Amino acid sequence: MLLLISGSTFQEVTCVIFRTFLKKMSRLFQAPPKFHPSEWHVANKMQCASTESQKSSSERMIAESQRLVDEIEKTTQKTQSDVNKKIEQRLEEIKFWRQELDNKLEQIVNETEVLLNFKTRLEKALESCKEPLVIAQKCLLNRQRRVGIDLVHDEVEQELVKEVEVLQGVIALLERTLEQTIEQIRLNRSAKYNLEMDLKDKFTASKIDNYCASLTNNTPDVRYADNAVKIEGNFISPEDWTDFSNMNVEKADKQRNNSLSLRTLIDSILSQTANDMHKQYEMVNVAFRNRVKEVRDAKHKLEILLASVMDETALQEKNIAALRKAIADKEGPVKVAQTRLEARNYRPNVELCYDTVQYKLISEVQEITNNIQRLKDTLAQAETELKGLSRRQLSLEEEIQVKANTLYIDEVLCMQMRESVCINNF
Repeated sequence: MLLLISGSTFQEVTCVIFRTFLKKMSRLFQAPPKFHPSEWHVANKMQCASTESQKSSSERMIAESQRLVDEIEKTTQKTQSDVNKKIEQRLEEIKFWRQELDNKLEQIVNETEVLLNFKTRLEKALESCKEPLVIAQKCLLNRQRRVGIDLVHDEVEQELVKEVEVLQGVIALLERTLEQTIEQIRLNRSAKYNLEMDLKDKFTASKIDNYCASLTNNTPDVRYADNAVKIEGNFISPEDWTDFSNMNVEKADKQRNNSLSLRTLIDSILSQTANDMHKQYEMVNVAFRNRVKEVRDAKHKLEILLASVMDETALQEKNIAALRKAIADKEGPVKVAQTRLEARNYRPNVELCYDTVQYKLISEVQEITNNIQRLKDTLAQAETELKGLSRRQLSLEEEIQVKANTLYIDEVLCMQMRESVCINNF
């Protein structure tokens, strides 16, 4: 779409724009406003009055500044003098506490060294209990190899069981005491560490305060520190500072006293346990000696019985041989009688008569047969007795072997092994 403008309309628009332009240009080239002479005099008077007022204010400020400088100089000198005195007092306090801490540190170090020696005594005592315990347990184990009726819960076994219980109790007590001693050494070293750290900090603080005491206004290395006056949360009060060192001293005293008490207890325990072990060791040895004597006497009696049984066995064997010979000797007569009877059974016809000869032969066979049976019965009884004697001999031999085995276990294996036991009072 095209907008068509006629010639006359275009001229009118052009005229309006030109007139507007001329109005704006006339405003730009207008002359500035002018003041009245009276206004000029007033402005000059005001400038003079303002200057005089500012000068008076400046003079008063100079006088006040000089007074303030003098006052602050005196205050600064006094405050610095007070600070120097406080630093000296602080150094004296640090010196006092360093001496206290040094004394407590020396005491706790010495006490810890002594307690370490007691710990060594406990370790040696504990180590010395292991061999007697192993030997007592081996003795019990060896005595389980006893056989038959000798496997009895006798006085020796009762004392050995008691010895094992005593040794195990002693070991448990020494282990607990050793653990307590190790813990006490740790506590002593903890107290020592706290004292050393406190001493180290106080040495550093003393060094810093000595450096501060040596500083003057003319010292070359003094400088501004913008954040020096900032009080952070890790500052503590003087009361807390004193309480901290006092707490370290009290803790060191407490642990030292505990250590002294523990050493007294260790002495008592070592002495008592050594006495208990030695007493029970002797009780076991006495029981062994009595038992060995008892078993040896029983073995001797059994050997006497065995000799008598062997003699009786020899007599019975002779008796059996005689019986067997007697039985053998009757074989001839019985054969003769039976042969005769058999031969007479062949008599012919009426000659086969039950005559006195036949009657006697039959009686003879019956008599000899009965006698042979009686001999056999007696032989059987004799053989039974011989078997009984043999069983008794075998039983006695086995029992003697049992006693010999018991003597070997108690006298050779156990008593000789116990000779190596050494109980010391550490």
